[in-house]
Amino acid sequence: MTVKIWLLVLVVFAGGVIYMLMTKRSADDLELTAPEAQRLVVAGEVTLIDIRTPEEWRQTGVPRDAKLVNMVHPGGADGFVGEVLEQVGGDTAAPIALICRTGNRTTQVQRLLVARGFSQVYNVTEGMVGSSAGPGWLKRGLPIAPYE
Repeated sequence: MTVKIWLLVLVVFAGGVIYMLMTKRSADDLELTAPEAQRLVVAGEVTLIDIRTPEEWRQTGVPRDAKLVNMVHPGGADGFVGEVLEQVGGDTAAPIALICRTGNRTTQVQRLLVARGFSQVYNVTEGMVGSSAGPGWLKRGLPIAPYE
């Protein structure tokens, strides 16, 4: 990796750590299971954002009522953050739940969004297909919609 990329990773990570220390939140406080995320979406208490790629959306479908924001954004990190901001009406305090395939990418994106000023970014750590955190959205039989 280049020095610039390492510095970006360091800044994002440090920003997330500082935020959690300032708000006395641990990473576990910012994690959701797939059923918890679904319940909060249905209740209108969180915006679920699927950060996978269009190819992945086509393969599995997408969580019903999720907003789709490809983390591999043509506008880079700024473009991605801007699109997430649009999805929540410009409100960086709006609760957001991120989902990807297995919870790995959402961990990184969660740090990025916190470093950019978002204050309620939750991670669906089991993702769509499951991880050590749980069986995943699909195996739990939670509602999905096809991606056109």
